[in-house]
Amino acid sequence: MSTAPQPSAPLVFLKGHGTENDFVILPDPEGLVELPARTVARLCDRRAGLGADGVLHVVRSAAHPEARAMAATAEWFMDYRNSDGSIAEMCGNGVRVFARYLHRAGLVKDEAFGVATRAGVRHVRLGEDGRVTVGMGRATLPQEEPPVTVTVGERTWPARNVNMGNPHAVAFVADLADAGHLLEAPVVAPADAYPEGTNVEFVVDRGPGHVALRVHERGSGETRSCGTGACAVMVAAARRDGADPAERGVPVTYTVDVPGGRLEITERPDGEIEMTGPAVIVAEGLVEPAWLEA
Repeated sequence: MSTAPQPSAPLVFLKGHGTENDFVILPDPEGLVELPARTVARLCDRRAGLGADGVLHVVRSAAHPEARAMAATAEWFMDYRNSDGSIAEMCGNGVRVFARYLHRAGLVKDEAFGVATRAGVRHVRLGEDGRVTVGMGRATLPQEEPPVTVTVGERTWPARNVNMGNPHAVAFVADLADAGHLLEAPVVAPADAYPEGTNVEFVVDRGPGHVALRVHERGSGETRSCGTGACAVMVAAARRDGADPAERGVPVTYTVDVPGGRLEITERPDGEIEMTGPAVIVAEGLVEPAWLEA
């Protein structure tokens, strides 16, 4: 007597955002859910799926081969995927939302804890005002020879190469509208400066220690916010403004406006960078197995 195959269980998900950089959150403590690129892309589809800039796959560090070495420092691993299904090293806004979910679900009890990412452990602190502060590590500034440029249409700007665990090209422009609609990825040269692609930030000044940006994220297109991008912009702006914290010997803070809100970025004299901003959980539900497996 044959037994009919049992239907798969529905997939639990949550939806959250940090300065409107939005994510599908998939709790999977033991790392049992397979996430091929096509599945991630379907989940992130804004018309036929749940809609998001990326997926936060929540896995115990000890259960994931890329995170086991960090398990003693951070119990939970943020297995982050871009909306096209590609794997990313880090997502600053994502870490805040990830931390908010862990605390909301009771998976962590403390207000301060570590989160494992492909760029290393990121330490987070939940504030009473609803904002979350993330230790983003140090920026690296690769050599600028030959200089990096960013092109949109017929316009080209010089850009600063900043790495925050993932790559960024930061271009200062006169008007954010100069970047066009960003429906297509800007052209970055030389290509070998970013062998795995890059995020591109277009930046204008709003006042002393205050800038605003638009961002095109590799694998996602234009988004409402990018946490690592805001950090890269702060570093590039501080160097441009002669406000390098290592030279001044005191922390330097910039306010960074993104289309989805506002972030505060502080760089300390030792190079450590902290990002503070909101993190919100907005919904929880189930994904139909038949839809997911179609």
